[in-house]
Amino acid sequence: MTRLIVFILALFALPATAQDRRPSHCIALADAAPGMAYVQRASFGTPLPDHTVRLSFAGHATFVIETPGGLVAATDYTGFIGPTARLPDVVTMNNAHETHFTAFPDPDIPHVLQGWADRTGAPADHHVDLGEMLVRNVPTDVRGFDRATVRPNGNSIFVFEVAGLCIGHLGHLHHEPTLEQYAALGRLDVVMAPVDGGLTLDLSTMIRVLTRLRSSVVIPMHWFGQSSLERFLAGISDAFAVERPGTSSLEVSLRSLPSRPTVVVLQPRGVRDPDL
Repeated sequence: MTRLIVFILALFALPATAQDRRPSHCIALADAAPGMAYVQRASFGTPLPDHTVRLSFAGHATFVIETPGGLVAATDYTGFIGPTARLPDVVTMNNAHETHFTAFPDPDIPHVLQGWADRTGAPADHHVDLGEMLVRNVPTDVRGFDRATVRPNGNSIFVFEVAGLCIGHLGHLHHEPTLEQYAALGRLDVVMAPVDGGLTLDLSTMIRVLTRLRSSVVIPMHWFGQSSLERFLAGISDAFAVERPGTSSLEVSLRSLPSRPTVVVLQPRGVRDPDL
């Protein structure tokens, strides 16, 4: 009887939102639904339909991810996500580089996830269940600051499982993932990929990674000037469709993923488009 009472109390102790997350298929592969109506003009904070996620490109490698229930996540958080007073519920910082993290995050942010190894050399290991969203990471190595050595587990690919979608942020990726890392990532429906062509991966290797992942939506990031972006688009256009909606945000759901892998170019104008 005591065990039964403890079990019942444990059920009531679970947060209500813990049962609200639509199961993702990151590890179990699934066919994407057809349709191209996944890009919509919207601004930060606008209510979202059920099972729909908004991604906003704040610039460089920082994205804001919003859920229908009001959760906000920020990637490669440097302390600023745009003209809003809303603090994120969770921030990820993939690499210990000044344009990819802050040493002084607001103490009111509930979850601050560091993507690099700690002082003992132990890799970052995150599995944060926020109810409507699950955030986890896959560590990868990076080149040393002298570019001749390797810093083990110096970066993390963060995966956000939300609304049935698997959304991946490759961070400051310096090498193609190993077979084990690909397996740990699973199926990514949406991926934010650095396409600078040198500071992270060279373009041919990055395109090989994205072709292997075969995500439904690829969002370029970490590009410096239009010329570097155009070189990436030219290299990947044979295998992927290219869309240029002219906005900094898109809304995406599992049902509205494109049937053909598509690169969606978002403009890094901050969280709010000036023309909305």
